[in-house]
Amino acid sequence: AIGPMLREYVVSEAMNALGIPTTRSLAVVATGGVVHREESLPGAVLARVAASHLRVGSFQYARNTGDHDLLRRLADHAIARHHPGSTYLELFAQVVAAQAALVAQWMLVGFIHGVMNTDNMTISGETIDYGPCAFMEAYDPKTKYSSIDHRGRYAYGNQPIIAEWNLARLAEALLPLFADDEDKAVALALETLGTFDGHFEQAWIGGMKAKLGVSGDVKPLLKDLLALMHENHVDFTSFFRDLGKAARGDAEPARSLFLDLARIDAWIARWRELGPDGDAMDRVNPVYIPRNHLVEEALAAGSGGDLGPLERLLDAVTSPYDQRPRLEYFAEPAPQDFSATYRTFCGT
Repeated sequence: AIGPMLREYVVSEAMNALGIPTTRSLAVVATGGVVHREESLPGAVLARVAASHLRVGSFQYARNTGDHDLLRRLADHAIARHHPGSTYLELFAQVVAAQAALVAQWMLVGFIHGVMNTDNMTISGETIDYGPCAFMEAYDPKTKYSSIDHRGRYAYGNQPIIAEWNLARLAEALLPLFADDEDKAVALALETLGTFDGHFEQAWIGGMKAKLGVSGDVKPLLKDLLALMHENHVDFTSFFRDLGKAARGDAEPARSLFLDLARIDAWIARWRELGPDGDAMDRVNPVYIPRNHLVEEALAAGSGGDLGPLERLLDAVTSPYDQRPRLEYFAEPAPQDFSATYRTFCGT
């Protein structure tokens, strides 16, 4: 249906503007046909471009055929395309590092993919398949929006665990290429997979240092902040952007997001002792993201033939760090009643 195609267009272009590796949307073309879901909807096709469309699932498929020559040829193609000169184990190591960094980057902007199966994880480290994706509003690691994710498998805070699980499946598929001896191949795979946590931690903590505008050991400060944000249901995007103002002397916009003013005031005092750089923070903390209610408004209008709201949203989210006049609407969180009931659907 045209709505999900427009969603991928908007969100993938926003992710690109945020500096997060992603497939890109070249065009959405109406087919003139009808797609039958719960109701009949106008159909469309999205033209997606990427470094490649190889996924973990591609390698699972090749391995499951039992044709090791096919598996080798697929791996050789992936190496030639993405990591020329690498061994098969080095290819796996590169994918582990790229995916760990990618998921950290998602989480630094509150992005929730929504359906992280192995066929939705690329070898290139690009975000792909924007189905029931959404952006977290109030900070909560258990946040999920996907209508099919009943148990929260793909919730915001579970994304690193699921990425590592997917990579374990890639390792299983590639085992015959790592070594002729299966025990040795398994040992090599486990050793390489074991680097995931370190890669993720490095990307996550490094990104959070940038968001907080400080250096040094931020783990205790960050742990206390996230707990406080969770308890006070604080909007993730708004807080980090407003914190840049606090670094320049005006803490009120950030502190006003909290009910527990005494604790956030104490936290801000600790943070200020580290000498945060507000201007640097503004370069990594977006003003505009594809907020869920804005995306739904744009898709509803676009499905009916009115692309004006979509174009205005695209204008905002493709320059996410530059606060501009008359775009205040695009920086506001969703109404509380919307967030409480919001659900996303695959749609493709």
